[in-house]
Amino acid sequence: MTGRPGRDDKPLYEALIDAQKLAFAPLSFHATLALRDLGVLAALAESRAEGLTAERIAEVTRLPLYGVKVLLEAGVVADLIAIEGERFHLRQLGLLVLRDRMTRVNMDFTADVCYRGMAHLRDTITTGKPAGLRELGPWKTIYEGLTQLPPQVQKSWFAFDHYYSDHMFPNALPRVFAERPRRLLDVGANTGKFALSCLEHDPQVQVSLLDHPGQLELARQAIEAKGHGARASYHPIDFLDPSREFPGNQDAIWMSQFLDCFGEDEIVSILQRARRALSAQGRLYIVETYWDHQEHAAARFVLTMTSLYFACLANGNSKMYRSEDMRACVQRAGFSIEHDLQRFSASHTMFVCRPG
Repeated sequence: MTGRPGRDDKPLYEALIDAQKLAFAPLSFHATLALRDLGVLAALAESRAEGLTAERIAEVTRLPLYGVKVLLEAGVVADLIAIEGERFHLRQLGLLVLRDRMTRVNMDFTADVCYRGMAHLRDTITTGKPAGLRELGPWKTIYEGLTQLPPQVQKSWFAFDHYYSDHMFPNALPRVFAERPRRLLDVGANTGKFALSCLEHDPQVQVSLLDHPGQLELARQAIEAKGHGARASYHPIDFLDPSREFPGNQDAIWMSQFLDCFGEDEIVSILQRARRALSAQGRLYIVETYWDHQEHAAARFVLTMTSLYFACLANGNSKMYRSEDMRACVQRAGFSIEHDLQRFSASHTMFVCRPG
């Protein structure tokens, strides 16, 4: 090796191992999926401390012995599996891959939604376009085609989206309804989960939902199935069209993990339309998972990798933002932040905004 190394606290031999893990990352990723989905990790989990031989795993999983050995050896060097003599045992990392919900959601999202498209990342970086989206469909942004995705891709996309949003609703609802809004606008309503939560939380509130037509139809079906259709209205919209105004006279406007789907100038345009739609005493609630507001390294890693999805597959110009970048957009749009509630629910931050 030549050249001068940068600041680093790792010995060279450890960095060399990390380099090889990166070089073979696609292979180890698919090996891990196969170990999970073909039942090898589950068989090892059931064996507990005793462990299993390769022959016994092949028998339990009904897989060819050759294939089992190839996967087991890949699992050993990837630290998923330990080997003692002829027996294999599940390590902690393997148990997380098998049973940890966040890990499963992230792996399914990567495999089903991102994997093929991410091969076009270099084109995305040089053109500013979501070059990988063509692997999924002929749309300008992924949001136009969410309801047209293949079933497994759609399932993994919504599982990923809902995993990082739904759990904060119980903490968010009391804050939003502390001001007793009678009219609430859910911008980027998706399948209507938050809108439905609002309708069930307050029997007086009227909720308007904005999103693409396909998502709104899913939301309408969910809300009407619960008997709340009379208090909900649906407004199809292209958020990228700055001439499309929002329904007015709103007491509260809700945007949850929505603005990170847009570039900064687009965010400002959306927020300006939100400001015009608010009543005199209304408030805007922005909920995001800013990568610089995370307590744990795992959360920062997930959010930063998600930015690559936004770039290559979603729309080519959005990302998981730093909190100060979003704060600047809010101020450009004519809002002031009344409350900055960092990590009000796990990894989420809420900006409570007022015009002016």
